Amino acid sequence: MEMMDATDDELLARAVLRPQAFGALYERHAAAVFRYLARRVGAAAAEDLVGDVFVAALEARVRYRPHASGSALPWLYGISGNVVRAHLRRRPPEATVDADAGVDWQAVDDRLDALAARDRLRVALEALTPAEREAFLLVAWEGLSPTEAAHALGVAPAVVRTRLTRARRRARTVMTLAPVPAV
Repeated sequence: MEMMDATDDELLARAVLRPQAFGALYERHAAAVFRYLARRVGAAAAEDLVGDVFVAALEARVRYRPHASGSALPWLYGISGNVVRAHLRRRPPEATVDADAGVDWQAVDDRLDALAARDRLRVALEALTPAEREAFLLVAWEGLSPTEAAHALGVAPAVVRTRLTRARRRARTVMTLAPVPAV
C-alpha cells in the first residue's frame, strides 16, 4: 500500500517505527492545521507554529489513539490548541489583552456575504464563552463532527454537544437582538 493511500491511523501506526511515514500525514493535514492556527493567532505566527504542531505530533505519535472517524485531524487540532495556548503565554502581557484573540476577523469577512451579517456574527461570537466559542468554531468552521471536536478538546462528546446547544441558542438570541448597522 502506498503512503498516500493509507488512512491516518495506518500512517501513525507506521510512524511509530518509521518516522518518515509521518510526512504523508503532514502533506495531508498541514493546510488545515495552518488555517486553524491562522484564525487564532494570525497568518504570520501560524507559519511558525505549524511546524511546532507537527514536531509535537511526531513526538507524541506513540501515544496516539485511533479515532472512530479514522482521521488524525481532531488529534492534530488538540495539539494545535496546546501550541496556541503556549504561544499566547509567551507573548508580552499587553499583547494578550486583545478582545479578538483567537478569532481572525478577516477570515470571517471572507466567509460572509454581507457586512451586516458579519457584524452581527461578531457580536454573537463575542457573547459566547471561550469554551462554547471553541466548540462552535471546531464544528462550524473546521468541519469536525461533535465527536471529533470532543476528541480535539479532550472532553466527552456530551460536553461538546451541550456547549454547541448553548452556543447556538445564545448566538441566535444575540443575532436576533443585534441591531443591523447601516452600510
